[in-house]
Amino acid sequence: MSSLIHRLVPTGALRNLAPKETPRVTNMELFFDLVYVFTIIQLSHYLLEHANWLGALEYLTLFAAVWWAWNYTAWAANWVNPDHPSGRGLMIVLMGCALLMAVAAPQAFSERAELFAIAYVSMALIRAGYMGFVFRGQVMGRNYFQLGAWSAISGAFWIIGAFVEPARLALWILAVLIDYAAPYLGFWLPGQGATPMSSWTLKGLHLFERNQLIFIIALGESILLLGGYLVGHEIHVDTGAAALIGFLLIVTLWWIYFVDLAEPGEHRFEHETDHTSLARAGLAYAHGVAVCGAIVTAVAIEMIVAHPHDAIHAETAIIAFAGPSLFLLGCTIFHRVTAERLRGLYLLAVAALAAWGWACVGLHLQGLWLGAGVLLIMVAMAALGHRKVA
Repeated sequence: MSSLIHRLVPTGALRNLAPKETPRVTNMELFFDLVYVFTIIQLSHYLLEHANWLGALEYLTLFAAVWWAWNYTAWAANWVNPDHPSGRGLMIVLMGCALLMAVAAPQAFSERAELFAIAYVSMALIRAGYMGFVFRGQVMGRNYFQLGAWSAISGAFWIIGAFVEPARLALWILAVLIDYAAPYLGFWLPGQGATPMSSWTLKGLHLFERNQLIFIIALGESILLLGGYLVGHEIHVDTGAAALIGFLLIVTLWWIYFVDLAEPGEHRFEHETDHTSLARAGLAYAHGVAVCGAIVTAVAIEMIVAHPHDAIHAETAIIAFAGPSLFLLGCTIFHRVTAERLRGLYLLAVAALAAWGWACVGLHLQGLWLGAGVLLIMVAMAALGHRKVA
């Protein structure tokens, strides 16, 4: 058994880096991310088809699982060399699990619940087990085995929920809470204690680049939805105007993230010694919120472009508010962590988005007006935020 483990999980699969060297993002990591192009499409369509409170809660639960699976894999690739044959094999296996999650996502709360849960739990346990063995004899090995134990605990709720339909959503929400709370509890176990953050020897700039790439993929979903709709429908003046608003909104999200936040974030990682604590709050959590917001924004653009002259319903207004607001809240958390100060401007924009959405519903305004107001608020954030940084 020891010989088999040494063959399948050799310690040589770990990246061999100098103390201050930053790992490069490999082609294998980019290949792995291709699955998430499909996954994000599946999630956005799920929200489009279930645009109600229950559907939104189900969407958030699915997104939380999908994001955490990607996040933990990105962290693992910080230490494991994806170009090593063993590391490449791990990434391919995890890629297959992620693909099964994406395939199951549209029916995750119905006939494909078992497939989604088993794929997610398998991905978590395989990744943690591999990392525990590849780090055998080191503190990081202990860390990953404790992480794996927490994944097994949450996994029990994922699996039970898959087979108990009446309690599925509640059990899966509980599983998500366990998964997301685990890092802040240091993966504490009885008799073992917690894993100190200082024992996770992370290279933050690599992980920051990985998060930037997945955010671009999330923005790409807006382009896909917008372009897909225009290809399949005649483009009239009102449709063209709504599409222009949607396109400019996508550009504005890109601008706020990469012009306003990316450079200060890179500067902080370059000069910070504790990359792990910084990455946990600023990347694992904050970027999850921002990416979720980008996907919801894509759904809002689709809804507005499809019905530019219709009086908007509450569901459309809420999604148009929620998408940019989640994005801005994620950016606020990231800025608070990296710049160590609160960006009150973004919170003001969230309040403005809420007020505009409420006004549009109350006044029975058309979708074009809703989109134009959201765009105006976001453009103001991009202009004022950039000026403040400059």
